[in-house]
Amino acid sequence: MSDVVIRVENLWKEYRLGAISHASMKKDLESWWAKVRGKEDPNALIGATYRSFPSSSPTPLHPSPAPDRFWALKDISFEVKQGDVLGIVGRNGAGKSTLLKILSKVTTPTRGNVKIRGRIASLLEVGTGFHPELTGRENVFLNGAILGMSKQEIRQKFDEIVDFAEIENFIDTPVKRYSSGMYVRLAFGVAAHLEPEILILDEVLAVGDASFQKKCLGKMEDVGKQGRTVLFVSHNLSAVSNLCMRCAMLDGGVLAHYGDTEDVLNKYIDQAIETKGEVAWRSPELMPGDDVVRLSGVKIQSEGKVTVTPRIDKEIEIIVEYVNLSPGKKLCVSIHLNDKNDNCVFASGNLPGAAFVPDRWGGVPHPKGTYSTTCRIPGNFLNNALYRVSVFLISDVTTIHFRIKDIITFDVQDMTERDYLGDIIGAVRPALQWSTDAR
Repeated sequence: MSDVVIRVENLWKEYRLGAISHASMKKDLESWWAKVRGKEDPNALIGATYRSFPSSSPTPLHPSPAPDRFWALKDISFEVKQGDVLGIVGRNGAGKSTLLKILSKVTTPTRGNVKIRGRIASLLEVGTGFHPELTGRENVFLNGAILGMSKQEIRQKFDEIVDFAEIENFIDTPVKRYSSGMYVRLAFGVAAHLEPEILILDEVLAVGDASFQKKCLGKMEDVGKQGRTVLFVSHNLSAVSNLCMRCAMLDGGVLAHYGDTEDVLNKYIDQAIETKGEVAWRSPELMPGDDVVRLSGVKIQSEGKVTVTPRIDKEIEIIVEYVNLSPGKKLCVSIHLNDKNDNCVFASGNLPGAAFVPDRWGGVPHPKGTYSTTCRIPGNFLNNALYRVSVFLISDVTTIHFRIKDIITFDVQDMTERDYLGDIIGAVRPALQWSTDAR
């Protein structure tokens, strides 16, 4: 017997922009019948150029919808085996939630097949499947019934669900009075504890606090070890990296990459983050600066190669290259590192002074020639965040020859294993030495 529990074959999903349906059932049926026969929609807007494809003909590689329609998913095919924990990543609007809604049978595909073997529990957003007027207790039994559980099975798991959600004092309160955190704790508890064969989660960890996230991650690990299948959508790459054996990347409704989690996440990072890791000028006339010194290039390196996504635990090098045209000047390179909100994280340079550490040329007159000055930021110092680098070059401590704001940007990635997978506050996150002694 095959161990494949989810098989998606040539899946397409189309949406109409700004409309749910036509004004009457008659028009809906007319449009549906025209689509089945491969004819033009008689109710389409004047001038629309939508070309439907008949069900008997092969799917075109790039079907062209009218301006009021778009493809949310385009020819997606993959398989998920029993016990797999599959991460799904992609930018906002890539089609992740649409895919999960189809797998959860919330919506139907426009074209293609989805074959699922086993009972599915979905948590697509806070409070999915909850009736706001019912109490927490009533919603637990309602959700269990939707999943096909008997009343006896739900009773056996009820106390465990309430303990997990930590809402014992509010279990008989209507859920419309719950906070978003209480909602998601109860919803996750129901979805995870009623033992579905397939668990589908869409960004549920974004709502919870640190202790709740830790409990959820532990429960997800337990679900995977029990041989059940988990589909997990998240923008938290650290959680995806630590939990998921395989990963799928969606881009514009297309399955761009599918395979080993680390490989897929590296490709996603390279494509998804708008950063600039290297700038260079080949012509001296175009180089920023003046008659004393000119900037020829700036780049970010980590592990020996230019990158815009260095790992949080690896050393980062900011390399500034410049040409000295006037001998005898004492040149100093200075950098300002700002976060995405333009707050200065630190300033540093290679002349003596506060936050400035001299190198072999610190305070020494420079002969004519080309120089490369490197600032090394140790691993486990910066937080996982987007940073901008501004570069200054100063001579004799007082004269600024050029200053270029935000010349390069990079995004530090946290791929390390830790219990709490939420964001840790602070512009920096140094790995400081701690010790505890008994007294």
